[in-house]
Amino acid sequence: MMSKSSSMNSKISELHREISNLKKQLEDKENELRDLQSSLHTTDRDTEEGLTRDDIMRYSRQMIVPSIGVSGQNKLKGGAVLIIGCGGLGCPAAQYLAGCGIGRLGLVDYDVVELSNLHRQLLHSESTIGIPKVTSLAEALHRINSTLRVEEHNIQLDSSNALELVSQYDVVIDASDNVATRYLVNDACILANRPLVSGSAVGLEAQLTVYNYNGGPCYRCLFSSPPPPETVSNCSDVGVVGPVPGCIGVLQALQAVIILTGNGNVLSQRLLLFDGEQTNFRTIKIRGKSESCAVCGSNPTITQLIDYEQYCGAPANDKERRLNLVDKTERVTTHELNEAIKNSEPALIIDVRSPIEFEMCSIPGSINVPLKDLERQQIQDDVRERWNKLKAEASNESKVYVICRRGNDSQLGLKQIKQFLSCPAYDLIGGLHAWSRDIDPSFPPY
Repeated sequence: MMSKSSSMNSKISELHREISNLKKQLEDKENELRDLQSSLHTTDRDTEEGLTRDDIMRYSRQMIVPSIGVSGQNKLKGGAVLIIGCGGLGCPAAQYLAGCGIGRLGLVDYDVVELSNLHRQLLHSESTIGIPKVTSLAEALHRINSTLRVEEHNIQLDSSNALELVSQYDVVIDASDNVATRYLVNDACILANRPLVSGSAVGLEAQLTVYNYNGGPCYRCLFSSPPPPETVSNCSDVGVVGPVPGCIGVLQALQAVIILTGNGNVLSQRLLLFDGEQTNFRTIKIRGKSESCAVCGSNPTITQLIDYEQYCGAPANDKERRLNLVDKTERVTTHELNEAIKNSEPALIIDVRSPIEFEMCSIPGSINVPLKDLERQQIQDDVRERWNKLKAEASNESKVYVICRRGNDSQLGLKQIKQFLSCPAYDLIGGLHAWSRDIDPSFPPY
C-alpha cells in the first residue's frame, strides 16, 4: 500500500509537470501576442531612421525635453545596449531602457530566478522561479514594450565570448556582482572601444561611474590588480536593501541614454556615491586615465582577453565560494556533526555569523560569537570560560565546532580560536547551506 508521503510526492511531481506544461503554453501565447502587436504597430510611416505615429505618441513626453527631442529619440531607437547581469541592477536598468525607447537590448546572465532574488529584482516574479533570468526579464520587457528587440544570451560570460558580444552593442552596462566579471567586461570594452556604465550596490550603499568614455579612465586604471578573494563581499554575503540597487540601476539606464543621445553630463572621471541610510548622493572626482594601465595605457600588456577566474583567484559568479584555509583534518562533514549532536557528545558549537543572521535561524544548542568579535579579549575570555566549563563537566573528550553560512568564515574563525584556545576544534564543511541540504531541509538556506 502506498504510504501517505509517497502519495504526496507523486501528486507534487504531477503538479510540477502540469505547471511546466502551462508555462510552455503561456510562453507560446505571449510570443503569438507579441507578433500580433508588432504587426499592429507597423505602419507606412516606418523608416529605418524615422519615428512612427505610435513612437511619437508613446515618447512625446520624453521628446519634449530639449536634450532629447526628435533627434535624441531617433538615436535611442537606433541604439543598442548590452546589460551584463539580470539581477538587482540589471532589472531596473533594462526596465527603463525598454520604456524610453531603446531599439535593441541585449541581456546576459547564466542564472535562473530564485526566491531570494525577488525582494530587489522586481521584473522577475514567483511564477518565473526556476526560469533563466534572461528569459524571465525578456518576457517582462516585452510586456512593457512589445516593439523592443530583446536578445537573450543565456551564457556564462568568459574570455571566449565576451569580446564578440560586446562588439555588437553601442553601450555596455555592467550589472554583475563579482570581481572576475568586472575585469573581463572592462578589458572587453577597451578592446572593442565601447563605453562601460559600471554600478554596484551592497547593504545600503552603492556607486556608479562610466569607464572608457572620451579619454577617461578604465576600471584597471583605478584597480590595477584584483583584491584577495577572501576580502571580497557581495550582496549574497552581506545583504542589500531592495531599493538601493534599484536607484543605481535606473541611473545606469540614464547614463546610457545620455551617452547615446550625446546630450548631458557623462559620469566619466567622476564617481557617484549613494548612502541609503542617510539618503545622500555625492559625487567625487577620480583620477584620470593611467598611462601605465595594462589594457588602455600607452604600452598595453593585455591585448587579448585572459583567464579572469585564474587572474582574480575567484569564480566569475556569486555562487558559493569554496575557500580552503585550514587543513582537511580540521574539518568535519554535516553528517559527522549531526552524529555528534545526536549522540550528545560534549561539544561547543560556535556560530560566527552576525547576530541578525543567528536570529534568523540557527542550530539548536549553538552559541553566537560573530567573527569580527573574536579579536576582542572579553569575547576570548568568555569562549575560554565556556570551554573550560564544558571540559570539566564532560566525561568524554570535548570538541569545538565552528560553523557559518557557507563554510568560509568558519575557517577564519577556527584559525582565530586556535590562537587563544588549545582544544580539538573543527570547521563545518559547507556551513549551514550544507546542513540544510544534507541534514535538515526545513532549515532555511539564504
